[in-house]
Amino acid sequence: MRRQLAERRIVMASHNAGKVRENAALLAEHGIEVVSAKELGLPVPDETESTFLGNATLKALAAAKASGMVALADDSGFSVAALSGDPGVHTADWAEQPGGGRDYGRAMARVEELARPHADRAAWFTCALVLAWPDGHVEGFEGRAMGEWVWPPRGMHGFGYDPMFQPAGKSQTFAEMSAEEKHQISHRAAAFRLLAEGCLRA
Repeated sequence: MRRQLAERRIVMASHNAGKVRENAALLAEHGIEVVSAKELGLPVPDETESTFLGNATLKALAAAKASGMVALADDSGFSVAALSGDPGVHTADWAEQPGGGRDYGRAMARVEELARPHADRAAWFTCALVLAWPDGHVEGFEGRAMGEWVWPPRGMHGFGYDPMFQPAGKSQTFAEMSAEEKHQISHRAAAFRLLAEGCLRA
């Protein structure tokens, strides 16, 4: 039996503005307000696990225990079949710059350079969502969006690797879609539907 979320205000365990924005929009439909870990001055722990669910659990528990509130963590990433699933859980690491900050344009160019020699263009986004309570209880959910990588990148919306991902059955990349269009088919929306079924309905 999954634990139901009774709280109307929770912490989003992330300093990533794009993730906070997308999850806040999904939660708002259920009357749940989000405050980010950044707003509360909470540190985000190093992502030392080897799976998306593992990293999301680590972040959610840290935020819940530090804030005394229920926390939601999102760990997501971009995977390419020709690269054996990389960058995967290291999606953000591929964008890290030596002097600090992240350059996703450079990260996408690296993906293209390594994947170009291969015929297989299959790619997917994975999103793991974990709710954690201050008492240590957790509920986890994982969703995927399947498609292919494209080059050159297209579109100005979204964030991260969105400009080089074209979901299956669509002619636009995530970055060419409106937020509303992306929310209908994204990996984050898929994971959130499972979370809503499991924890947001009595």
